[in-house]
Amino acid sequence: MQLADVASPVFSWNLVADFQDMWSYAFMVNAFRAGLVVSVVCAVVGWFMVLRRQTFAGHTLSVAAFPGASLAVLAGFSTSLGYFGFCIAAALVIAALGRKGQGSGAEESAVTGTVQAFALACGFLFISLYKGLLEGPTALLFGSFLGITTSQVTVLAVVGAVVLAVLAVIGRPLLFASVDPQVAAGRGVPVRLLGTLFLVLLGAATAEASQITGTLLVFALMVIPAATAGQLTARPGLSLLLSVLLGLGVCWAGLIAAYYQPYPLGFFVTTFAFAGYVLALLLRLGREAWGRAHEGGQGRGHGGHGGHGHGPAALGAGGAA
Repeated sequence: MQLADVASPVFSWNLVADFQDMWSYAFMVNAFRAGLVVSVVCAVVGWFMVLRRQTFAGHTLSVAAFPGASLAVLAGFSTSLGYFGFCIAAALVIAALGRKGQGSGAEESAVTGTVQAFALACGFLFISLYKGLLEGPTALLFGSFLGITTSQVTVLAVVGAVVLAVLAVIGRPLLFASVDPQVAAGRGVPVRLLGTLFLVLLGAATAEASQITGTLLVFALMVIPAATAGQLTARPGLSLLLSVLLGLGVCWAGLIAAYYQPYPLGFFVTTFAFAGYVLALLLRLGREAWGRAHEGGQGRGHGGHGGHGHGPAALGAGGAA
């Protein structure tokens, strides 16, 4: 089914009329509801993922969503079950095999890469066995909003609420274990258990995002909003809030663009998110350049007062530095 078979929407710049027309379709209402849930969950989980430097694990879990959904299509059961089943199973495998004791980053990366390769191979096997229309695999890889149902939104909302509730409980020790795992372990924080639990939450969030952006473009909602927020501020609370707002903004903007244009939803979400990251990066670089120039001007101004007795104090401060 194509959007053109339902309507031929044209953006009129009358925003009230445009939104009324867009939301007159149940699948668009469901898409915006699902986008709200997925973008918030992915922004929060993605913020911790970036902080913990586990983006490779997140990418592997998104690849694991591909064979899960492909098997679901092949076997004829719910794709949501395939997404969540394979992503969480892959997360448990990475957690079980990738860390022994305090863990080794190289060991975890090797296991993660192995799981990724096997998951990708399984996905292509299931696709080759599938004899249906080719539009199904395309939607799995690049995302679609046409098939989002009310029951699917309910599943996403329940899983999202559980993920956020668990993160609210373990948030403080998880932050401590993410910033300095050795010190956290010395203070009695269960670092390995928290790492395993977070990977499971990451798998659930990845499974949710895959149903919106497709399995190949999960990072549009998992990484880019958190990375963009990190360019704008170093304060953890504000950075997390900005990550949520940016994720929601790019997701809903992508839905609007995909409604009016015959291109995959994942493309628009990724493009808008990347544009936001580039703007944030330029803003940070400009702010740093202005700060250096301002400090240089102040330094030259203070340098002219050396004859008024400030020279020794400044020299002492310079020596202390």
